[in-house]
Amino acid sequence: MKITKSVLVSCCCLVMQTASSSITNNSNNSNDDDDTIPTFHTQDEQQKASDYANYFSAYADLHHQKIMLTDTHRMTAYHDAIMKNQHVFRDKVVMDVGSGSGILAVWAAKAGAKRVYAVEYTDMAKHARKVVEANGVDHVVTVIQGAVEDVTIPVEDWEAFNLQTEEDAAATEECPADDDDASISCKQQQSKVVDIIISEWMGYFLLRESMLDSVIRARDMFLKPKSGILLPSHATMLIAPIMNEDQHHMVIEEYLEGMNDWNDYLVNAKKQYGVDMSILTEEYDKEQRDYYLKSSHYVQLDDDTILAPPIVVKTLDLAVCTLEDAKGVDEAEFSFDIESSGSGADDEEEINGFAGWFTVDFQSRTDEVGKQFGAKMTNPVHFSSSPEIGDTHWGQQAFYFPSAIPIQSNGKVKIDGTMEMIRSKENARLYNVKLQYTIGAAAADGLNNVMDMVESVYKIP
Repeated sequence: MKITKSVLVSCCCLVMQTASSSITNNSNNSNDDDDTIPTFHTQDEQQKASDYANYFSAYADLHHQKIMLTDTHRMTAYHDAIMKNQHVFRDKVVMDVGSGSGILAVWAAKAGAKRVYAVEYTDMAKHARKVVEANGVDHVVTVIQGAVEDVTIPVEDWEAFNLQTEEDAAATEECPADDDDASISCKQQQSKVVDIIISEWMGYFLLRESMLDSVIRARDMFLKPKSGILLPSHATMLIAPIMNEDQHHMVIEEYLEGMNDWNDYLVNAKKQYGVDMSILTEEYDKEQRDYYLKSSHYVQLDDDTILAPPIVVKTLDLAVCTLEDAKGVDEAEFSFDIESSGSGADDEEEINGFAGWFTVDFQSRTDEVGKQFGAKMTNPVHFSSSPEIGDTHWGQQAFYFPSAIPIQSNGKVKIDGTMEMIRSKENARLYNVKLQYTIGAAAADGLNNVMDMVESVYKIP
């Protein structure tokens, strides 16, 4: 759900390091909470303010909301999932997590929900209330401004909307006051009155921004455990090798031009001002490499840039996935066979890196309990941010090689390896990706060349 202004084509690029490189898992740090989202699980006001400034503040702007609202593929998927499954929403209690402009909440009400809680942390909640009222559903939709982890079901709604928990979760006795853990658990059971949680939580390469954490917490706090459903219900992350030589070469050229500009500055600073600034060259080069060569790129790829069928690196069932699942991707294996197009010796072909994207599904529950008790989505909807469907505001993340891998005419390249994705220790909403792989090239004459293991670490900015 990360927004980039439409005039901005790329965020940055990526990274290649030696085999001694490593990707840091925050769970190894002494503070076990380093990879949690600070806004909701710390009393440190400075951390909360920083998280708001770095993440939430942008979503309070209508400009950013408009970018999402004009993403036709995004809007159609959510609209169809709701309006083509009105039987699922009729007379149900719905919670929209991260409601933004409130449009999903409005659709839920129009689909027949008896009560909709539109939870929005930022001041966009004020605009959402106007949208709800203007569309005549303010008697159904209530906009609650706050973090979903902190909100409660309004007391007056229990009787007004006949809110009920599932039979085995209902607590008729008073919650214990002398046992904090038991009291919290009891109150959570009593608040599980929501039939449907709907949320547009996905970020670049699915997990960036870590909003999934809030959806999981909302599920555990408010959703009926047997019959409740989440929309989207399932998510998948995929990668594939790509040929995107123009942008790849542009990124490398921009890095080199940046260093040339720096060297010109050093000469001028010495000549005009008598100061030697070359002591800073190493740090400046590191900054430039981090920006251009050690970060992923936001791209909108054409379908013909994909060189091999994509490989699934992670799947999520939103009904049962955990906060630990949301922290990243465990070591996932991949194997790609990339063949020359055979269009002629004069046509140079190359592999520029990998691209990552995601899909989500709006369907019935597939876990054993959910299959028995959950509502049936008779008109399931599939959404993909892959190149084949056209542009979305998510685009894809490109992980470029430091230099392209050529494909000989009528030859083949085989790439075998693993991918791992872990939260950044500096910012729990950002991720680092590690790719380890070997490259084998088979030429038309039968000669084979296998490189040593390569390890590349990329930041998703």
